[in-house]
Amino acid sequence: MPSKPARYGIKAWVCCDARSSYAWKMQVYTGKTRDGPERNLGARVVFDLTKGLPRDHTVTCDNFFTSYELAQRLLADRGLALVGTVRKNKPELPPALLATKTRRVLSSAFAFTPIATLVSYLARRNRNVLLLSTLHADARLSDRADRKPALILDYNRNKGGVDNLDKVIGTYSCRRMTARWPLAVFHNILDVSSYNAFVIWREVHPDWMPGKRNKRRVFLELLGKALVRPLIERRVTLPRTEASAAVVRAAREEALCGTPPDDGLDPDALGPRAPAPEAPAPDNRASKRKRCQMCPSKKDRKTHTVCGRCNKYICKDCSRAYCTACANWGFVRGGTI
Repeated sequence: MPSKPARYGIKAWVCCDARSSYAWKMQVYTGKTRDGPERNLGARVVFDLTKGLPRDHTVTCDNFFTSYELAQRLLADRGLALVGTVRKNKPELPPALLATKTRRVLSSAFAFTPIATLVSYLARRNRNVLLLSTLHADARLSDRADRKPALILDYNRNKGGVDNLDKVIGTYSCRRMTARWPLAVFHNILDVSSYNAFVIWREVHPDWMPGKRNKRRVFLELLGKALVRPLIERRVTLPRTEASAAVVRAAREEALCGTPPDDGLDPDALGPRAPAPEAPAPDNRASKRKRCQMCPSKKDRKTHTVCGRCNKYICKDCSRAYCTACANWGFVRGGTI
């Protein structure tokens, strides 16, 4: 889609909250059917995404979705109002609303039905904007210099929910380059789910980090730590890199001592923690890989294993496996160490 900021990708229909951009429901667009292009695609998408939405809500959409038939069905079947722009080729539009040559700039023309209001606002010469609403029932104009109808002002306040969602998940995203479409969809699910979690957290804890502008970045950091903490505590061996090993050691110490992580939140704020594991068995794997110090140098055998007593690097042929009990008593295979 050349006119979009992201021209290539997988298209998804989204129903968002107008104020917070919370994603209520999403649906992946799978393209044309075997019988050709789908008729009334916009109306079908709106009906699918608003299923389960409580009554007395208002749906705001652009001219791809808006039609008089859709407004009638939403109001009659689900008790939902509709506000949206209308394309000029719709057959239900009266000719008086389409005429622009004889009208003054910044003028408005209204048309009413028992359930809907249509307005044609001439923003510039020979350029009018058409909107349909089942929420408004009068021809009220604003007191601004451009004399825009209240219907248009309400539409402008609520129209950017999906665009704002695209912006915020693009700011902090776990997306990676991939040629596999299931992985691309999974990345998007993670991004949207983490943003939804942040919206809920902000509503439940309105006094969290007052006056800070990096709330979402801090929340995502804490969320990531809370997700990986149980896996770190259950890990048996230390990572090879020193920085990763230090993170695992710190998590184990917190679990053994019962001290909460230093993240400014309650220990169970972002989910229950895993139960404290038993003390891990001694790990004889070193972070660096070196040559075995027992073998001749010409063999050049590299290993990560270190002797628990003399701290020498030993390969598999130069070491013996024994249990922890035998190691504590100092006996291996009936012989004294």
